[in-house]
Amino acid sequence: MNRIDRLTAILIQLQGKKIVKAQEIADRFEISLRTVYRDVKALMEAGVPIGAEAGTGYYIVDGYHLPPVMFNRSEAAALLTGEKLMEQHSDHSNRQQFSNAMQKIRAVLRGGDKDFLESLDENIAVLRTRKADDQFPNRFLTDIQDALARQRVLALEYYSFYNDSVTRREIEPIGIFHMNSSWHLIGFCRLRQDYRDFRADRIKNLSLTEHSFDKNARMTLQQYLSHEFESDPDHPNLVKVRFSHDVARYLQEQKYHYGMVQERTEGDDVEMTFLYNNLGYFSRWLLMFGNRVTIVEPEELKVVIQTQIRELSAHHC
Repeated sequence: MNRIDRLTAILIQLQGKKIVKAQEIADRFEISLRTVYRDVKALMEAGVPIGAEAGTGYYIVDGYHLPPVMFNRSEAAALLTGEKLMEQHSDHSNRQQFSNAMQKIRAVLRGGDKDFLESLDENIAVLRTRKADDQFPNRFLTDIQDALARQRVLALEYYSFYNDSVTRREIEPIGIFHMNSSWHLIGFCRLRQDYRDFRADRIKNLSLTEHSFDKNARMTLQQYLSHEFESDPDHPNLVKVRFSHDVARYLQEQKYHYGMVQERTEGDDVEMTFLYNNLGYFSRWLLMFGNRVTIVEPEELKVVIQTQIRELSAHHC
């Protein structure tokens, strides 16, 4: 990226947040802090009203706006790909909002770029293997995002698989994340007085209450995920296995369906790290690969597989 393009991109980045740290700019463009200071100074000399707070970051003075910037073809194509993903991996509310946003983006494209995007549209597809359950509305992500941004308590009716029942809860939401083809709402449950994980596609009804909560009194989403999936190496949802290379090359999309989050080569094997909810289901998948897969952790998964093998042996004998 040449300097002119970078200066424009920095200006757009500054307009996107109230405060932008110099390190954020350096990380995004892979430049030194010294270069960041020079670039910001150049923008100020060009007449852009940029303020700075020591130890905090840069900000654009209220009232200044950059004229609309056109998307190039690569950016428009990336957004089109995002729209395809949203159609299959988001709920009805977010899907509609993203579609509306894409219509506005298409409206400002140049004629040739519109033709480019229209031609590309029919050549991109995202397939979803799991069929949606019609008994759940699956349209609450927009309301959940609103509650997250405004620290509003959510009232919801939630269906639990394990006891086949619907419970009513008041939740202080701390975040959402996507895993194993599902969106998950993480919040402090006032009924249970603890943090809980709610699958968004198992919510039967949801509404924003008039009650607010102090988010500083709750852990952040990053803290929750770290506590659940990273801090304890023996947590049953954290799975590490090693596949032989000839098997690993054929896993393709399967490994993402089962929640793969990391992959690295270890000698003659490929070690993969997964986050998965149910060791029973996960072990049945591993049984398909026989002795071409080795469990690194947790030990509990080895016990589950050994039990399943004994049951199969007894059944077929």
